[in-house]
Parts: sequence; structure tokens; C-alpha cells
Amino acid sequence: MTNPLLRVLKYPMLYALVVSSSFAAGFAPTKDKLESALAMNHRSIENQDRDENRNPVAAMEFCRLRDDMTVIEFGPGAGWYTEILGPVLRDKGRLLIAYKESWMESLDTLLAQDFMSAVEKHPIDISWNSEKRKFNIGNIVYDVENANLALSIREYHNLSEEGAKRVNEETYRALRPGGYYCIIDHTRRHMEPSYTENRRRADPVGVILQVQAAGFNFIDHSDIFFKPDDELRYEVDRKSLEKNSDRFSLLFRKPSD
Repeated sequence: MTNPLLRVLKYPMLYALVVSSSFAAGFAPTKDKLESALAMNHRSIENQDRDENRNPVAAMEFCRLRDDMTVIEFGPGAGWYTEILGPVLRDKGRLLIAYKESWMESLDTLLAQDFMSAVEKHPIDISWNSEKRKFNIGNIVYDVENANLALSIREYHNLSEEGAKRVNEETYRALRPGGYYCIIDHTRRHMEPSYTENRRRADPVGVILQVQAAGFNFIDHSDIFFKPDDELRYEVDRKSLEKNSDRFSLLFRKPSD
């Protein structure tokens, strides 16, 4: 089967760029910390049950995570990644979780733990539009100017075109030159109109073009989460697709000059 990104991507020059393999060689210390965090007893059985499908070690290697980075996590949700990233960044890094303040209250018990000391709540102007089933994004500002990495994992599909523009532009501003922006989300067919079944999917070609419009370079993609059984037609929570949706992984970089 063909990689889902290659199935839909109309611009070969966009994915032809690759990054140096030397970056992967330095991942070992961070990998060890990720594996240790995954084994910690603060994690619920429900969250542990998702480890194989979400493959966070491979995902974070692709995203170029290092344990000394300043990381922005847009849309931490219930904290699945936050509870892993916190211990990894505890000694040398920093994690800013960006969400509506009231939506992050459920994470208070987790964040009170000593091993989560690197994590900072970062309230942003965001709300849910139940009619459009998209986020309302206000004047979003991240309180950082030199972040190394920004993560958007299964959240980008919730952004309208205007919301994506605001998030991407602010992410660009908040990253240092050379900083990375990693997006992982459920795959939608290229140029397919929106309808109920695909509302929680995103067109990877559209995402690439939107992020490039904010000034980023598209530097890599991965088929880590390629699922050949997903026909890209149905709601990602359908029983036949549960924990088995096709997801694209895209990596961008803020130019360093």
C-alpha cells in the first residue's frame, strides 16, 4: 500500500526535502526518558492501553524532541502526552501547555506532582463553537519567544482556516530560528469537501500549504501511523476504526536565516 501522504500529495517537491540522519543519532537519552515515563505509575490503565497505537517514542523522535527543549503543546486535552513529556523535560527542559484555562483544571492533580515541575499552564483565548464544530481562536499569544518545538497532535482538524492562520503565525513567532513544528492528525482525502463523517480529519496537503503560508519550511513526513484499512471515508470514532485511524505526521521548521 502507498503511504497516505503520497496518495494525496500533489506537490512532490514538498516532501522531497529530508533532514540529516545525524539528528536521529542523538535521540537515545531522550528515548530512555520517554520509555521510563511510559512505565511510571501515575499513568492510568486507559492511557497505557493507547501506547502501542500512539507509539509516542517513534512520534517524538520524528518530531525531533530532545530532553533539554522548550516545548509548546497546543491542545493537551486530557493530558495523554503531557503526563509523558513532563518527566522527560523535568531536569533540563520546559513544557508550556496551551489551552483554555478552564479546560486545563482537570490536569491540576497531575501537575502538582514533583516530576511535572517543568510543565506550565499557558491559558489562551480559545473556545468551542458547537455550531461549526471548530475552535474559536481569539488573539492567541504564547508567552515565549525562543521555543525549540511546537506540537499539535490530533488538534489541527479542530481549527477553521482563520483559526489555523492565527495558530500557525503565533507558533512561528514563538519558535526560535531553526525551531520545529510537528503536526500529527487524522487523514482526510485531498480536496474532499467537509461532511459529518470527515469533520475530525484534516487534508495533509491543505495543512502543508497553510503552515508554509505562515513562513515555515516543510522538511519531513512519516508513515508511522499509516493504516491501510482506513479508507479515509468515516468518522474516526467508528467502531471499525477505533484506535486504527490513518494519521499523517508532518514536520516543519522555522528558517534559521
